Amino acid sequence: MDQPQLDVGSTAWLLTSAALVLLMTPGVAFFYGGMIRQSNVLSMIMQSLMTIGTVSVLWVLVGFSLAFGAGNGFVGGLDLAGLRDLAQTVPGMHIDGVPILAFAVFQMMFAVVTPVLITGAGAERWRFSAYITFVALWSMLVYAPIAHWFFSPLGWGSRLGALDFAGGTVVHVNAGVAALVVAAVLGRRTGWPAVQHRAHNLPLMLLGTIMMWFGWFGFNGGSALAPNGIAALAVTNTQVSAAAGLMAWACAEQIRVRKPTTLGAASGAIAGLVAITPAAGYVTPLSAVAIGAAAGVICHFAVSLKALLGLDDALDVAAVHLGGGAVGSLAVGLLATTSVNPAASNGLFYGGGYRLLGVQALTLGAAVVYSAVVTLLIVVLADRMFGNRVSPRGEVIGLDLFQHGESAYAIQAPSETAATRVPNETAATRVPNHG
Repeated sequence: MDQPQLDVGSTAWLLTSAALVLLMTPGVAFFYGGMIRQSNVLSMIMQSLMTIGTVSVLWVLVGFSLAFGAGNGFVGGLDLAGLRDLAQTVPGMHIDGVPILAFAVFQMMFAVVTPVLITGAGAERWRFSAYITFVALWSMLVYAPIAHWFFSPLGWGSRLGALDFAGGTVVHVNAGVAALVVAAVLGRRTGWPAVQHRAHNLPLMLLGTIMMWFGWFGFNGGSALAPNGIAALAVTNTQVSAAAGLMAWACAEQIRVRKPTTLGAASGAIAGLVAITPAAGYVTPLSAVAIGAAAGVICHFAVSLKALLGLDDALDVAAVHLGGGAVGSLAVGLLATTSVNPAASNGLFYGGGYRLLGVQALTLGAAVVYSAVVTLLIVVLADRMFGNRVSPRGEVIGLDLFQHGESAYAIQAPSETAATRVPNETAATRVPNHG
């Protein structure tokens, strides 16, 4: 009966974008996995896999309703819990011709990838059982309320006029703050910073980078909720901001240490992607280039802060995601323009005054404080239940074997050949051994 009203194009766009966003989670797993020691690769991938399972189920049960249900402005109610009524609409939103399930599964992938970002802060020492407990609680108590603030038209941030096109604050600032808390509570890896744990597989890291970059087109483009001009703008801005971030980080490395690295270039691309996320549908492509370049430079220097603070954020989650997300969220207050999106507000540089910039700063600060406080409570609770950190022996052995009984690589010495035993024997004179 409802089939004639179905907007096939918008529904297909949203479902395709959901699949692209899902690809970002294994992308994060490979990106992080390549940056750590080979004895911990599978543990990092396993954390991502279990996050997909845990958050997907919780999202259907209650998470989607807490984020998008009719509530009090702080968190949604339980009217959408279980997705029982497929004829329901999302309160306050008008997505004509798109089934509620298409929107719910698209937003599910955001809820999945956000806690996965945090795993980089606790790499090589976070106990698996404590992590899963953390993810279950964090996705309901931290992610869902903050998503309601910005993504739901009924949230207090949205009502105030805050703009977050695809999750600069909801996803990246939120995850970056949580990463700082996790790194502080777990403590430093054994020997850090005197012992530097170097990346064991940079090609794997680069594969993860490309997977995330590709998936980000769905992340930002899909947030337009239709295959229209705003989606095209978001995809274009995503590409040029990532490219500018890559170049800016590499240039900063060239100036500082005379050696631009593949890890730095990849990190710059991610910084550019993070920074454009809140602004993708609100700024011009030239502004996107400026945002990406600024994020590449700022995030590059932010990496050095963890040594000054003594916080072992193992894979620089806070520097890239908190730093890049903050750059992008504040840039909206400067560079947003109704000339590219009538649903936006004009930023400071487009004659809008300081109001939007002030709203962006206020809501950003509120998200930082809320995420930090509640994350701390959850991490402390998980520590009481299971112990957040593996034993020193487990850390030395590596989490792959210690927690999962597996090894990512089966490296064996090459077997001795006849040619090795008889160096002067040529292939022509070698006598086959039939024994």
